[in-house]
Amino acid sequence: MKRDVVILAIETSCDETSMALVKNGNEVLAMTVLSQMDTHADFGGVVPEIASRMHTENITMVLSETLAKANMDVSQVDAIAVTYSPGLLGSLLVGIECAKVLSMVYDKPLIAVNHTMGHIFANQIENEMVYPLLALIVSGGHTDLVMMKSPYDIDILGSTVDDSIGEVYDKVARVLGLKYPGGPNVEKLAREGTFSYNLPKAMKEPNYQFSFSGLKSAVINLVHNEEQRGHEVRLADLANSFQTVAVDELLRKVELAFQNTGVKEMILAGGVSANRYLREKMEELANKYQVHFHVPAFQYCTDNAAMIGAAAYPLYLKKKFASYDLNAQSNFDIKAYIETLKEP
Repeated sequence: MKRDVVILAIETSCDETSMALVKNGNEVLAMTVLSQMDTHADFGGVVPEIASRMHTENITMVLSETLAKANMDVSQVDAIAVTYSPGLLGSLLVGIECAKVLSMVYDKPLIAVNHTMGHIFANQIENEMVYPLLALIVSGGHTDLVMMKSPYDIDILGSTVDDSIGEVYDKVARVLGLKYPGGPNVEKLAREGTFSYNLPKAMKEPNYQFSFSGLKSAVINLVHNEEQRGHEVRLADLANSFQTVAVDELLRKVELAFQNTGVKEMILAGGVSANRYLREKMEELANKYQVHFHVPAFQYCTDNAAMIGAAAYPLYLKKKFASYDLNAQSNFDIKAYIETLKEP
């Protein structure tokens, strides 16, 4: 009978200090997420220096709270997992140093997890990832479409050639005068409007590449030109028009993948997967092609340590452990990460 494996996971890649205890890669025994959102909202976005300082102040408290929720001690876990890339350098370092200390003091294996892989494996919590599957990763740093043959056997089908969809959502939010965090506020405003602004569609070619910079520029220019003419900008309608075109860019490429690959399993991953409109439209498309579609629960869409524990589990089974010279890497894409796993 297979023994249960409990991993203590740490996530500090941006402005959430989070820890979780995850059993067998799919059962969350306890999780704590301490958000800095209210602090950074005053600045209209995350301030890296403040984020790393607050991680340092909060991380021991988050550790104690997480262990208390599960009535466990670090000595009872099987491994320590931590996000090491990508993210804000200072924030990553706080989590990594904490993980190293716990690993060393309690003599537990150290597992380095790529943050983006964490978002993918958030789908393993409360669901079963059945391979092969198509994964659409949508976040502030990524827009990637990948095929997964097994947990860490990935082929990159396509990526954004410029901005990520999450980044564009945030920039459009600022143009529309919406508060941080921008993405959720754009979605909320869009539900109050109608599609009535003519915005450009990019990447109409039959490939898997994405592009959002033209759409972003079109929104910025439209607002600027209307204001110069003294015309009122219908903010809700513009938010709706932007979101419709942006999501359509994703839908067209996913539909192409359905047609070309015949895949019958698909997942959404990344912070933008919390967008209800995107979820609804992607589920409609999946149903059209009789593809089994699932997306993480909302609490596992945004940055959290449970997804890091889920992503660490296959690495634990393969004994892919990190050494104590592990360092933070602010920019490190999926393809590069997968290549490192092939190294002896």
